[in-house]
Amino acid sequence: MSCSRGKVEISTRVRLDGPEDLAKEYTPGVAEVAERVADDPSALMRETVKANSVAIVSDGSALLGLGDRGPAAALPVMEGKAALLKRFADVDAWPICPVSRDPDDLVRTVKDLATSFGAINLEDIAAPRCFTVERRLHDELDIPVFHDDQHGTAVVVLAALHNAMKLTDREPAGTSVVISGAGAAGSATARLLREAGYERIAVCDSQGVLHPGRDLVGEKRWLAENTNRDSAVEGSLRDALSGADVFIGVSAGGLLGEDDIAAMAERAIVFALANPDPEIDPDLAGKHAEIVATGRSDHPNQINNVLVFPGVFRGLLDSGAPRVTSRMLLAAARALADVVADDLTPQRIVPTVFDDGVVDAVAGAVAGAAKED
Repeated sequence: MSCSRGKVEISTRVRLDGPEDLAKEYTPGVAEVAERVADDPSALMRETVKANSVAIVSDGSALLGLGDRGPAAALPVMEGKAALLKRFADVDAWPICPVSRDPDDLVRTVKDLATSFGAINLEDIAAPRCFTVERRLHDELDIPVFHDDQHGTAVVVLAALHNAMKLTDREPAGTSVVISGAGAAGSATARLLREAGYERIAVCDSQGVLHPGRDLVGEKRWLAENTNRDSAVEGSLRDALSGADVFIGVSAGGLLGEDDIAAMAERAIVFALANPDPEIDPDLAGKHAEIVATGRSDHPNQINNVLVFPGVFRGLLDSGAPRVTSRMLLAAARALADVVADDLTPQRIVPTVFDDGVVDAVAGAVAGAAKED
């Protein structure tokens, strides 16, 4: 599918119908605004596009479903995201696709551009580079930085899991969770589940369960030391699934078979979120699991970040928050889960982005949490 000349455009919010309008909105009238901003930089958020602008930054090294295709291929993907932000949250977003893969260059580029934006959305940057870039920008900028592949995924998974737990009569502390995928999405999901009270989490990469006995570095080392308490689970992904209550797949398609789901606990919860092909065919998983979700729109319970990021950025910009916090992410997940609280079934554990109130609920939760931070 092609879209001639892109998916988004700039439009003016002021009248430019004659010389008087031109004099007011450009020279000489704009000089007054420039002087006010020069004297008080905080005026940028009151008088310029900064207040409603987000930079969507990607080097194209981990495009969803495509892999490493580079910055040129990333541009139409980021345009699509900009269109979603405008449609659902009235946020003006601008695709920025730097050529460099060097973390220092990426950080420098974003910092150099940050004056023009109220928030930064990092997108489709491969691990482990994405962790370095996000953490440095979080520490060095005075505007919020949100890596959607990490935190958008974690929030929507937690929201869906909250409702699935209700339907299967489970509590977080005693529930065993197996996460397949130790990259951006899997790591952030494990971290947020810990914050939400889940104590029995095992994370698996392509070599099996992470535990302190393995030779690991960086984010995987942190996961090995802070999940899988007392190295209770070892071996392969299939070994970890035996008797587990919850499976969360953010890895690769076709990893599991029907027998793997049958080996899980009764009334199991299966989130097979790999795209375009899930870790297991949802129809096969449904023979043994109580609740099944995927990342696809052609099956019930689509777990998709679009449920999260429009509301998150609306809330961040409206509140003027300087950074993203765990309190905001937890609040966003709970608010999203509550949208369908009165209409909960095994086939409807999350809303769709077209449902009334989704973006407003998430935005309000983020803005409310910002006041408490």
